[in-house]
Amino acid sequence: MGRFGLSRATVAAPEPAPAPEPVAAAAPAKAEPRAAAPKAAPPRNEHLDLRLRLHARLIDELDLSKLDSLDQADLRREVLRLTADFARAERMALNNAELEVLGASIFDEMVGLGPLEPLLKDDTISDILINGPHQIYVERRGELELTPIRFRDNDHLLRIVNRIVAAVGRRIDESQPMVDARLADGSRVNAAIPPIAIDGAAVSIRKFSKKPFTLEKLVEFGAMPQAMADFLYGAVRARVSTVISGGTGSGKTTLLNALSASISHGERLITIEDAAELQMQQPHVVRMETRPPNIEGKGEIRQRELVKNALRMRPDRVILGEVRSEEAFDMLQAMNTGHEGSMATIHANNPREAISRLEQMVAMGGMNIGPDAVRAQIASAVGLIVQVMRLADGKRKVTYVTEITGMEGNVVQMQDIFTFNRTHTDPDGTVHGEFRASGLRPRCLDEMIRRGIPYDTANFDPSRVLGAS
Repeated sequence: MGRFGLSRATVAAPEPAPAPEPVAAAAPAKAEPRAAAPKAAPPRNEHLDLRLRLHARLIDELDLSKLDSLDQADLRREVLRLTADFARAERMALNNAELEVLGASIFDEMVGLGPLEPLLKDDTISDILINGPHQIYVERRGELELTPIRFRDNDHLLRIVNRIVAAVGRRIDESQPMVDARLADGSRVNAAIPPIAIDGAAVSIRKFSKKPFTLEKLVEFGAMPQAMADFLYGAVRARVSTVISGGTGSGKTTLLNALSASISHGERLITIEDAAELQMQQPHVVRMETRPPNIEGKGEIRQRELVKNALRMRPDRVILGEVRSEEAFDMLQAMNTGHEGSMATIHANNPREAISRLEQMVAMGGMNIGPDAVRAQIASAVGLIVQVMRLADGKRKVTYVTEITGMEGNVVQMQDIFTFNRTHTDPDGTVHGEFRASGLRPRCLDEMIRRGIPYDTANFDPSRVLGAS
């Protein structure tokens, strides 16, 4: 029923929803150095205590035997009705709007994610960062801000975390205190709990965009100029294998989703991820997801096994959400054996470093292959490296479009096609720069022309400013 469905077990022991309280802006006075002490819980107040009692009474009054037969809308109406009855019995001075908010918070606690629900429904928020039960930050438009939302205590937060991971068949406990998971809407979740998280559970949620960004939107937001977007569209459509490189939160997955729109709807795609979040635009997509080991340490399915299996499933392209380890070798093999146009993301700070990272990941697989042979594999498999970066002011830019042209000696040869050059920074931190071509004609342009994909070669003129910000 709710975000993860409603069962009797879920309802029988929920944690009450806390009342949002403003977080004090003033920092505590600096104390003499001493041993670290647990963080003090925020002071309780009469309104919060009343809400806790109301929640407990609501659970007692609900007919649990009928809950499974109610749909979400009917259950919400029943919760709101009982909330109003109990509020009147407790002589709570609440108007209709306040009763609606109170009932919704209790409903969210029962079947959703409690205090997180308002943040998940806010489309202006891209990330939710939880540092223990009493400190929750969000990112809006590239800027972090502290919210007044908080959990009652760490046990309350742990119950919500367990609800998230259990819904996708994963677990988190002292023996396995870290987990990657996803919400029902596709939002990506990483959680770490004590003993490795000292001040309570630490949870990061990368929200899932209900409407994936298109290349047109990225151009509109200034992430790249139209000339660069047209080139990338044509290259991906012409089956140039592409690696998107960047740091955490730089927009790699967003760009991969946008570029996927250029793939023909007649192709069969297989996506492989740790936690499924890609939003392919094609009708013929097979989505695969890794699996962690069970409590006995068995049953793990890694990306490498999934890539190997994907090659037996007659894919036209294999899309890896992120290359992390030894699966890099299998990805290169796929790109070199008739699956041109495959795509992946990788963590690296520039295109040259992305090549080095791929080399290191192949070495992690324990393959008895010399470094020169690995570089030759990379040079023949990967056509483009697209570098994305999150600038100091929070804006995300495509900073390099770099083509791999082959080998010279034992060095992978590369040439920049387009670059973003930072020019200056305003006193308020706003970064300015301009997009230009290097003046080099990409080799993949010939393949684009052969496939009937037009492109204006005047965009390669290095004297032209293709876009500025």
